[in-house]
Amino acid sequence: MADQQEQTDVLYNGDCPVCSVEIDHYARLSQRRDLPVRFDDLNACDLARWGVDADQAARRLHVRHKGEVLSGIPAFLVLWSQMPGYRWLGRIVGLPGLRQLATLVYDHLLAPLLYRWHLRRVRRQG
Repeated sequence: MADQQEQTDVLYNGDCPVCSVEIDHYARLSQRRDLPVRFDDLNACDLARWGVDADQAARRLHVRHKGEVLSGIPAFLVLWSQMPGYRWLGRIVGLPGLRQLATLVYDHLLAPLLYRWHLRRVRRQG
């Protein structure tokens, strides 16, 4: 396995049905290919290691790579660059224009929608 500097860490919300399906897929792929990618469920890890609280972590995907923590589309781009079969997606989404559009959609539509869904689940459980 790669050293810490080469490893990519992914912080995600395992209680989110959409997030967990997607990330579980990446985790299985990573395990099958013995990739240097580690997955932290925000509900079962030390968030202080990430420098975020539970609310910040639940709002968007976070990835730590080469010592830098990224979130949102930049985090997805790093994750996809590590995943065989998804590198092409990262290259396309990373293109000028598409990256900005993907960021707008993620930041203003998808992430807020998933976060509101998360808050409803938390209230129902509470």
